Amino acid sequence: MGLPEVVGKGREARDPSQKTAGGSTLFPPFPRRPGAIGPQAFASPSDIGLDDRVGQDAWSPDQYRRFAAERSQPFRDLLALVRASPGMRVADLGCGPGELTAEAHRALRARQTIGIDSSEAMLARARPLAGAGLSFEKGDIAAFDGRDFDLVISNAALHWLPAHDELLPRLAAALAPGGQIAVQVPDNHDHPSHRIAREVGEESPFREALGGWRKPRNVLAPERYAEILHRLGFREQEVLLRVYGHRLAGREEVLEWVRGTLLNDWKGRLTPDLFVAFVERYRERLVAALPDERPYFYTYRRILFCGRR
Repeated sequence: MGLPEVVGKGREARDPSQKTAGGSTLFPPFPRRPGAIGPQAFASPSDIGLDDRVGQDAWSPDQYRRFAAERSQPFRDLLALVRASPGMRVADLGCGPGELTAEAHRALRARQTIGIDSSEAMLARARPLAGAGLSFEKGDIAAFDGRDFDLVISNAALHWLPAHDELLPRLAAALAPGGQIAVQVPDNHDHPSHRIAREVGEESPFREALGGWRKPRNVLAPERYAEILHRLGFREQEVLLRVYGHRLAGREEVLEWVRGTLLNDWKGRLTPDLFVAFVERYRERLVAALPDERPYFYTYRRILFCGRR
């Protein structure tokens, strides 16, 4: 899914006079700050700890879709937690190339589904799928301020954002009475595929080029999500920690996997030449750390949760 717009080309928030079909403003110029609590306290990229220097769309739909089947299963598991009802209005935050958004729209028989992403490359793939109540919009999911949705769903996107204990109350505020929230976030932070990327970023010359930026760990513990859902008044909830096992041809395919997602954080912050060097150094260390097995069994932790009011 595309990085939140605040990480890329600045907020580029839509004009607050631009309304959705349901009449609500999805993206205010800046999130509101009533009492300076919750994510409404976010007023600028620096306020939420994200680097505004990233100036390019680092996402490649083709690279992301190399493991489309493997990436799709967690979304389908998440969708299975949702209770469909007639005429639902749905927001998909971080919709990526749109195929799974379209699948959800059909499966739920939704009246309206809006897929939101910050990546123009991803949206270029998604927009041809629009129609029959399905649409796609460019937007900063960190500044999402929709209202009256029956379902807010996000698959493998919210882990790019900090302060989930502040973000989730604002997403919950987008729900109509009886609404649902459903989220899947990767939690593979400690796997060598992720740990080595962070360690390489600490090596010279990458450390200097990154100017002190380090990839944060934004995902909370599963039990913390359960507590947040309870405090937000969700009468029913399910919070699951699942380990997905992927049989890759060999350990070298782990690099191709993370090039579609994880490494975009460094791709967007390094010059093209430095990123090539970063990937080569990452490849050297990753191959040395992983067993030379064929197939290589790549384990991937994910947290799925759903709350119903």
